[in-house]
Amino acid sequence: LNRPHVLQWWGGVDAAPDLEATRRKYLPRIDETSAVQACLALLAGQPIGFIQSYVAMDCGDGWWEHEADPGVHGIDLFLCEGDKLGRGLGSRMVSAFVVVLMADPHVTRIQADPDPANARAIRCYEKAGFRALRRVVTPDGPALLMVLERAEPMADAAAAPC
Repeated sequence: LNRPHVLQWWGGVDAAPDLEATRRKYLPRIDETSAVQACLALLAGQPIGFIQSYVAMDCGDGWWEHEADPGVHGIDLFLCEGDKLGRGLGSRMVSAFVVVLMADPHVTRIQADPDPANARAIRCYEKAGFRALRRVVTPDGPALLMVLERAEPMADAAAAPC
C-alpha cells in the first residue's frame, strides 16, 4: 500500500498507511463473514496482487447510496510490484476473480470505479470485459463507473479461489 504506483491511485502520498492502520483495516477482511472479501492473487505460487470485493449497496459512508440491487458487487485491486505493470497481469487477475464472483448466482453485476485519469486501470477492466457506464463522484473523488453485467460475456479465465 505504500509503494508509489499504489499510492498514486489508492489515497495519495498523504494517505500512506502505517502497519497498524493496515492491520486494523485489512485483517478483518480475511474473515469469511466480512462485508469486504479480500484476496491475494498468486502467480506460480508467488503473491502478485491484491483484490477485494464488496456488496455495493451495503457500503455506507457515502458509497453507492442509490444502489438497491444486493447482487451488485464492487471490486478494487492493485499489483504489488511496479515492474509488473503493463504485462496483462491485472486483466488476468480481474478476469479470474470475475469467474469466482459470477459463480454465485446472486451476483447480477460487478462494478469498478477507477480514477478517470488512470488509463492503465481502465484498460485493464476493459480487457476483462467491463464497459464504461458513466462518470460518478465518490467519497474518494471522481471515478469512471465500469460494469460487467451477468448477461455480458466474460473474458476467459480459469477460476481460482482466494
